[in-house]
Amino acid sequence: MWYYIPAYTKYLLFAINEGGTMIEIMNSLDDDNKQPSIMVPMGDLDVAEQNPDVVDELALELATIKQPAKRIAIIGSRNLAITHQQMIEMLTTALVMQGNTIITSGGSCGTNAAAIRGAMKSNPDKLKVILPQTIGQQPSDVQDQLIGVPNIVEHSDRAMMTLADASRVCNREIIDDCNQLICFLSHSSNTLHKAVDYAEENHKVVTVFYLD
Repeated sequence: MWYYIPAYTKYLLFAINEGGTMIEIMNSLDDDNKQPSIMVPMGDLDVAEQNPDVVDELALELATIKQPAKRIAIIGSRNLAITHQQMIEMLTTALVMQGNTIITSGGSCGTNAAAIRGAMKSNPDKLKVILPQTIGQQPSDVQDQLIGVPNIVEHSDRAMMTLADASRVCNREIIDDCNQLICFLSHSSNTLHKAVDYAEENHKVVTVFYLD
């Protein structure tokens, strides 16, 4: 059995797992009634009633979903098929057209690059790119893609870090700056799994797409 909770602009299907985390299952629009809903299992509501922390977390996530414009982080794997990149690009364009701000990092290919292209097509002012280090430390193709991006955050203080370490810190900064995280990853993506765990620990709304 599912329980319906009204929202504002979309019809969203969510479930709550045993740990109290809300997981998005479906996102669509009810054309007949334009009245969005969120669906959660009735059985998990008993768990929430027994645990005040779960209730607070659910209330926080519902408040985030109801915001008319959110700060949405999009990060993920660099190894993506062209069709997946096109889907991410279209998704990002649509999110920006709805008034959301997109936060991502640099990348010459893959998830981040597709998110940058999609946001730039719609409204460059709604795009924020946080780099793990400085622009000068990025590959030339990444530097070329960042031309025209008005809001770029560099970190010269991480210049002496390895790229892997700087990227882990960068992912956390991106998550701290967002309301919602959308992540595209494989089951073997350890760094991205840690980013998802960090987002859940900080009560962000998390949507994960597995590529395998």
